[in-house]
Amino acid sequence: MKQETLAEQLGISQQAISKMEQSEQVEDLTLDRIAKVLGISSEAIRKFNEDSIFNVISNTFTSHDNSTLNAVNYFPTFNPIDKIVELYDALLKSEKEKIALLEKVIEKLEKK
Repeated sequence: MKQETLAEQLGISQQAISKMEQSEQVEDLTLDRIAKVLGISSEAIRKFNEDSIFNVISNTFTSHDNSTLNAVNYFPTFNPIDKIVELYDALLKSEKEKIALLEKVIEKLEKK
């Protein structure tokens, strides 16, 4: 989640979020509010450990055979550029829909 999004949901500035990320401790009430926005417990934030995240991933990954060699796909069956173009097209369509909606709102406001 971006700092701006979290800040907006907490009703504080992005700079305040940045400052919190750099501090050693965060007040319990603030941590509880952040945890609620993120949909996790504040205890999960307190006990967060990057090393344990990697251990969970490596210990729960299965590749449906006795090796993990097929976990890395060196020859994908799709063109990554095509995927980027698809994403761009979807974003462009979304922006066009937003513009059309805003134009309708402006038209209604101008009629009043």
